[in-house]
Amino acid sequence: MTTSGSPRRTLPGATAILGLVRACHPGPTAAVTVLTTALAVASGRDAAGCVLVAAAVLTGQLSVGWCNDAVDAGRDRTAERTDKPIVGGAVSARTVWTAAVVALVLCVPLSFASGTAAGTVHLVGVAAAWAYDLGLKATALSWAPYAVGFGSLPAFVALGLPGQPWPAWWAVLAGALLGCGAHLANVLPDISDDLATGVRGWPQRLGPGRVRALVPLPLLLATGLLVLAPPGPPAAGGWAALAAACVIALAGLSLGRRSPRVPFAVAVAVAGLDVVLLLAQGTGVAAS
Repeated sequence: MTTSGSPRRTLPGATAILGLVRACHPGPTAAVTVLTTALAVASGRDAAGCVLVAAAVLTGQLSVGWCNDAVDAGRDRTAERTDKPIVGGAVSARTVWTAAVVALVLCVPLSFASGTAAGTVHLVGVAAAWAYDLGLKATALSWAPYAVGFGSLPAFVALGLPGQPWPAWWAVLAGALLGCGAHLANVLPDISDDLATGVRGWPQRLGPGRVRALVPLPLLLATGLLVLAPPGPPAAGGWAALAAACVIALAGLSLGRRSPRVPFAVAVAVAGLDVVLLLAQGTGVAAS
């Protein structure tokens, strides 16, 4: 019981839970889970199937986010990233590691609940993300886990449909391109800190100027694929989305020098258009 005017105290357990929530990269984790589940709904999965997709993707993303923060704890301390929960003392690295492993273990049966082929594809994507966290992020191949991870999501949804149809090639390629664009945009604001702590991935080797100019390219290619590659003539909405993506990308190029956050905002906006285009395909994510 507290009296008025006395400071509120946060219980240690609650602090650790909040630290775990922050350490899982909640924004990207929620976004990927919600969007993949929406794709499952649009593709025709029943309610139970959509719940299984959501659970598998959520546990996979949680494991990747926690692994990332646990692995990077030493570099984050060097860079004085007190906004990170491990560095700030909200939760221990051991707790975050434990949570990552538990989430990964849960992800395995939840993935295979959608079928052997679908589960295998999803787990390959999760494994690629773990490989990024565990070392590939500091190599010239840092883009590859993003391409594999994002490209696996439409394949996971398609292969989980009745009859296990193959995913449409353009859906997988568009997902991979979105992943490359997300990688460039996500790393851009932190390139200086990364180089100072010895991380020399693909964007760090390119440098801020080249990355800033390159961010829109894979995203626009993904948009073009989603508009032009599906069977049948493109709809008017598709052309409008492609035009909007080009305008946004050009605006980002002209404003990008003012802040490293501008290319990230551009990437989010164009990726949002691409997600809408992908969802509009519905059952089209499976090859006919």
